Amino acid sequence: MTGLDAAPLSDVLLRLLVAVALGALVGLEREHSESGGSFAGSRTFPLFALYGALVAAFFPEALPVALAVLVVPLTAAYAAKVWFERDIGLTTLTAALVTTVLGAATMHSWRGVLVAVVVGGAVTVLLSAKDPVHEFVDQIDETERRASAKFVLVVLVVLPALPDRSLPALYGLNPRFVWLMVVFVTGLGFAAYLLGRVLGPERGIAVTGVVGGFVSSTATTVSMAEKATQNPALHHVCAFAVVTASIVMFPRALVEVAVVNPRLAPSVAVPLGAMTVVGAAAAVALYWRSATDEAVEVEEVKNPFRLRPALAFGAVFAAVLLVSESANEWFGASGVYATAFVSGLADVDAMTITLSRLAAEGAVSRSVATTGIVVAAISNTFVKVALAWLLGTRRLGWLVTVVLGAVVASGVVLLAV
Repeated sequence: MTGLDAAPLSDVLLRLLVAVALGALVGLEREHSESGGSFAGSRTFPLFALYGALVAAFFPEALPVALAVLVVPLTAAYAAKVWFERDIGLTTLTAALVTTVLGAATMHSWRGVLVAVVVGGAVTVLLSAKDPVHEFVDQIDETERRASAKFVLVVLVVLPALPDRSLPALYGLNPRFVWLMVVFVTGLGFAAYLLGRVLGPERGIAVTGVVGGFVSSTATTVSMAEKATQNPALHHVCAFAVVTASIVMFPRALVEVAVVNPRLAPSVAVPLGAMTVVGAAAAVALYWRSATDEAVEVEEVKNPFRLRPALAFGAVFAAVLLVSESANEWFGASGVYATAFVSGLADVDAMTITLSRLAAEGAVSRSVATTGIVVAAISNTFVKVALAWLLGTRRLGWLVTVVLGAVVASGVVLLAV
């Protein structure tokens, strides 16, 4: 007896159809691949998926044996491919096994169907992106590879070893949560960093601002201010990049809130969303005023997967968490706001995650957490304005002040309502 015995025949047939469709999707990609077409293609891959689905539907206990049996002809075909074509790539062979498992997943449950569809789509994209992936890997130098490898190694070793509980010796901090947030924030920056590397140094000014905002809006502001000083005629272009990088900080903070405390996200989305919309509208106006769309590269943005900056953020986050809890106990909401403003001068992420966590634990109310997060974002926005004045030209300073001033005003108005 299996879980499908009580299911309607239409459900079983629909799941089989999904399995075959996923196999056809992968098979079509392999059919057009230089190395995959002769091994297996648009007919064979649907059969792999159907094979896995039928075994999982009627003989679920035998699925491991069925996969082992499938490995035998696959190995023979792979050996022949290596012998006749001198191609030792394992991609198509691996894709065949994955497709079989995806077919089996469709028969597990409707959640399995959803997972199979998502994974099948991701596998197809990954297979079809062979050239861009290899080109991207070739662009990464040895120093960046070592830095990324060290960071990933430390994450894999340190995270499971950290205790997942509050420790009195650390004033009640949860070490695993602190390090998990370090990995999360660094991962956001690394995703944007990868996007920037894929697009290359000749990307447009708009993408430069977005990527710089997710990796380091402060570094973007410094770079644009220096470029405006070197060539004053580019003040509109540089102001656009600074504003774009600054407003990207708001949706980034919203993502962090949604991950740490989803219940707080709707409350925070209102002021941060309004600030994003106002900033985006002003940025569009700046873009059309720009005389050129010169390609701009943010030299200061580095690979976020580096151990020392990650440890520094972890220390800042732990300190902000402790100070915020104490400030709330001693001074109430005013203490939280003061801490948010001071913390925001250096880093918005630490305060955003801290208040999201405190709100989830009930230590502060949603309104206090929302206000504190917006205060930290406003404080960090002031830093961008100051950098534009100190390192850039007067025209750049005025443009950034007017635009980001309107952004801050919109956030303050919504908080006061």
